[in-house]
Amino acid sequence: MLDAVEWYNKSVEYKSNHNVVYSCKYHVVWCPKYRRKVLVNGVDIRLKKLIEEICGEYHIDIIEMEIMPDHIHLLMEVDPQFGIHKAVKLIKGRTSRVLRQEYGWLRSRLPSLWTNSYFVSTVGGAPLSVIKKYIENQKNV
Repeated sequence: MLDAVEWYNKSVEYKSNHNVVYSCKYHVVWCPKYRRKVLVNGVDIRLKKLIEEICGEYHIDIIEMEIMPDHIHLLMEVDPQFGIHKAVKLIKGRTSRVLRQEYGWLRSRLPSLWTNSYFVSTVGGAPLSVIKKYIENQKNV
């Protein structure tokens, strides 16, 4: 029978780049300035397409995405050498620029499309107790 560490290692799908093997999944949430409900009337559809294009260009995997009128939920996997902050900054920056160009009413309604902040949380990791046990048992291997 597998112990918790062996089970975890077999159940996680890892990715790799030239020198890192990883599984870095993030739940990210951000809002329009003043939490205005502006992601409607086609803006939401265009925003989704833009996020898919940007993530495709930078090899960021979208696991799930939902656009609400006043916020976005994005579950994605990002190469740790690229970094989650860089990914979010890139997505927010480009989508703001393009959407404000294409939908003039966004420019007149908001000084900038997005708030400066965002929420991020890692997901899909092993429970803390499993990681602690794995580290504690390293000398016994």
